[in-house]
Amino acid sequence: MKVLLTSALLLSISAISFAADPLVSGPQVGQRPGPYSFLVSSGPERGQLTCYVCETAEKPGVIVFARTVSGQMAKLMQKIDAQAIAMGGPKCWLTVLGEKTISQDELGKWTKETGLKSTPTGVFDDPVGPPAYLLAEQADITILMFNNKKVVHNYALKVDQLTEKQLTEIEQKLGTFWKK
Repeated sequence: MKVLLTSALLLSISAISFAADPLVSGPQVGQRPGPYSFLVSSGPERGQLTCYVCETAEKPGVIVFARTVSGQMAKLMQKIDAQAIAMGGPKCWLTVLGEKTISQDELGKWTKETGLKSTPTGVFDDPVGPPAYLLAEQADITILMFNNKKVVHNYALKVDQLTEKQLTEIEQKLGTFWKK
């Protein structure tokens, strides 16, 4: 009986510590985001394969990788878009993973309905994402803020983890990130 209780306790403790481990997705702070191309669904480059990482060079940028497109995602992208406009145009974009997630036309329509003015959206055909990025399968959203070709902030969120509190924290990080 003691052995069973001890085993159950150890399993419970390991499950709790495993659940508390932070989700790791994409290049980490200090690492370089590599180039990748995706098919743009909105903006002047609509319908073209584009590599915005290449275009940003040393300038600040924000990449949002998403496995789903939701109302909370719209709020996140509206905040990013508004700050990019207010800061004079740091490059930011949304890359939806997997061509079966949403069509180019549907994403273009979602972008218009969301009211994004300066933030292009597009689809990367593979749901795994760019191979060099090592995006976690459990991450519904991975946000990479980078400058001088180095990741400065990385957020990896599971489905339903993009809460109002998390949105506020990301918005505050964006404000300080772009002012540097």
